[in-house]
Formats: sequence, C-alpha cells, structure tokens
Amino acid sequence: MDKFREECGLVAAVLKGNVEAAQTVYFGLNGLQHRGQQSAGLAVCNDGIMSCYKDTGLVTEVLDEKILTILKGDMALGHVKYGPGTESFQIHAQPLLINYRHGSLATAFNGALVNGNQLRERMENDGAIFSTTTDCEVVAALIARYDKNDITEAVKATMEEIQGGYALCIMTKDRIIGARDPRGIRPLSIGKLSSGYALASESCAFDMMEGEFIRDVKPGEIIIIENENITSVSTGIENEKAMCSFEYVYFARPDSTIDGKNVYDVRELAGRALAAEHPVDADVIIGVPDSGTPAAIGYSLESGIPYRPGLIKNKYIGRIFIQPTQTQREIGVRIKLNPIEMLVKDKSVVLVDDSIVRGTTMRKIIATLRHVGAKEVHLRISSPPIRNCCYFGVDTPDIKDFIATSRPVEEIRQELDADSLGFISIEGLLKSLGGTGYCTGCFSGEYPMDIGINYLPTFRIAR
Repeated sequence: MDKFREECGLVAAVLKGNVEAAQTVYFGLNGLQHRGQQSAGLAVCNDGIMSCYKDTGLVTEVLDEKILTILKGDMALGHVKYGPGTESFQIHAQPLLINYRHGSLATAFNGALVNGNQLRERMENDGAIFSTTTDCEVVAALIARYDKNDITEAVKATMEEIQGGYALCIMTKDRIIGARDPRGIRPLSIGKLSSGYALASESCAFDMMEGEFIRDVKPGEIIIIENENITSVSTGIENEKAMCSFEYVYFARPDSTIDGKNVYDVRELAGRALAAEHPVDADVIIGVPDSGTPAAIGYSLESGIPYRPGLIKNKYIGRIFIQPTQTQREIGVRIKLNPIEMLVKDKSVVLVDDSIVRGTTMRKIIATLRHVGAKEVHLRISSPPIRNCCYFGVDTPDIKDFIATSRPVEEIRQELDADSLGFISIEGLLKSLGGTGYCTGCFSGEYPMDIGINYLPTFRIAR
C-alpha cells in the first residue's frame, strides 16, 4: 500500500522459573507484526547461555513450532523488522547477539540514529569491525565499550552519545534492560505477565501474551527487569518531549495505548476534527480499511452523514508494495480493496483515509469507486500533507516521490481525480492528540533535533 512503513517492533520478557519465555514472546511478536514484515527473530537465555534464531519472513514463517521448541529459556527478546532495500537481508535481522569481554549481549532496536554514521566511523577508526549497516550494531558496540562491570551505566553512557528516536531492549545473562530516547519519539511500554514482566513497542502485545499493560517507559528512562523485580533508572538527560505523531495516525494498532492515549480514540477525534475543518454535503462516508476506518467513523459522528463499510479488504493476499512493477501494484489495489457497489452507486461519497504519500494507491481507489457508479468522490485525509522525510526510524520514499512535496492541495486533488480534497490541519491533529509534545516533522519540516547531512541514518544516505 501507499504508506510510510514503520521500521520495527520489539518484545522482551523475563519469566523466572519458566523456560517457555520464547513462546510467550512469540505471541507478543504476532501482535506487533504490523510494525515489520521483512524479518523476525528471537533470542533466549537459559542458565546464562544465549542462543538466537532469526530470518527473513513473517513471525509465523520464521519462528515455527520446531524453532520454538529449541529456544528454551526464562528470558527472551524478540524483534520484527521492516527495512529498506539495503537492510532486507537475513544478516540485518534482529536481535543482534554479540560476545564481548563480559559475556554475551543480545540487542533489539526500533528507530534510527541521526549521528549513527559518525559514531560508526569513529569506532572504525579505533579498530572496530562491523558486520551490518544497522544502528542496532552501533548501539551494541557502544554498550560493550562502556561496560566496566556495570551494564546499566554502560547503557546510560551510550544514551548520552546517541542522537535520534529509538526504543531499545538489551538482554544479558541475568536481566532485560529497556530504554526509550530522551524525547520519547519511539514508543516502549511495560507489562505484567503471570510469572514476570515484559517490555513491548505497543501495549497490544501484552494482550496477546495474556498480560496486563502497566505504563509507558518515560522518555530518557531505563527499565531493568531482573528475577521478579523491575527497577527504573533515569538518565538525567533533559529534552522536550516529541512523541511521533504518525504512530497515532497510522503505525500503531488501534487497540494500543501510547503515552496515556488510546490510538483508536485519537483517530476518531481526528476524523471529527476533519469533518469540522472540511465539511461536505454527501450521501455516505466510507473509510479505507483498516487504518482509515476510525477517522471515517469520527467524520460520520461529527457530520451526521451515515458511515458504511464500502470497501472490502482481502486479508489473504501478499503485500502490494512489494510487487515488482507499478502496473502489478495497481492491479493489486483492486484485488486487495474492492468496493460494495450497492453502497456507492449513484451516491456522493466521502472517502476517508489516514494519509497519502505517493498517491498511486489513492488514485486507483477513486477510479474504482467511479467505475462502480459513485456520483462524486470527496477525499478527506486525517493527517496533514506529508511533505518531508522522517529521520527517526521510519522508511520514507524519496521526497521527490511525495505527491504533496511541491503541489498545493488543488493540484493534488486534480492529480487524484477527486471532486474535493481536504487534509486535517497540523493544529487539528495536535488537538486530537491533546496538545503539544509531538514530532510533526514529516508534515511541517520542523524536527525536534538538528538534522544535517552528516547526521542522517545510513539508509537515508543510501537513497
């Protein structure tokens, strides 16, 4: 589909006395499959001995029953990844397991460092050797360097050096450590399980693990899970909070709660704000499933126009965006999203979606609605126009491919062949989120930290 793609999701659990931690984390990873579909992996620790299995593919493809039976241990660390072309091979899958002078260390990372290249170059000049191009390996190398028999202090020292948006989990022989960047750009949460504690990118993972969401990890906070105890350590790094607003727009599952806000509620409120900002006289409202549905319902509740599930999503086909040619991708849109003709024929339709990046998929959806008899198609988008790249862990296309980069809204409307087009304002989105404290860089071009060519993530340099 024509969307931004999240880089990854992670789950970690400590279940002392229960060597089935891998099975528990497996269920959590399935709950986070939407955050990455190119690779999956699990590392476990059993009596101080670590082992890891990872490969390209979905969670159910990589971590089958045979592998889960082998991966015994009372601590487990799992990861799902979507990476750009330069990071789509098995070698870049996570967790990353390394051996260093204090033993073994498994690391999983969600996000991106804006100074990762500089740190990598500095360590290479000092003799370090890297096997991948991932920021995860840079972080692991820094922790190993700073570990003077105190892993927590090593993590603190590493967080003082790295800049970017990230959530991080580390497994040692006796504990799991989680950390969230000082601005809280990427999410990380804490859960209670029947026999221990867990960390996950989203709270919905705890539901899959039959656990209970406790709270979010605070920006700049380090969480240590050891035996049956959980400890919080502050890095003391003070920064203004800048949670990624696009997590609420698209990335996160609607049944997740992030920083005290339910994702579904935010999307529905954004739909209400969109209706207030861009009203239209129409017969029916339909949403682009699945992420556009809550905003469509919100638009309906605010406007009084009835909502109908006018597009049916085929859940049993592959991902459209990986088809090799644009023609195949466009055909794939019709296979994946098919309209119910009786709900749209001879009607003025409000089509609601969460975002537009290139516009290729949306153009095809609108053409399909017209083909089955829609009288008018009024497009409403519950995020502002995307005009800029993300540098904090989201794989974004080249900026020249964004439909909104240099076009005013009227030109975008003409390009998509919609009868009208309305985007929610940045102010409207922030109001739906409850105020300030969010990164809107992909919309506004204003980032929560300095972005320069010497600081960009490896995958951005490569494009």
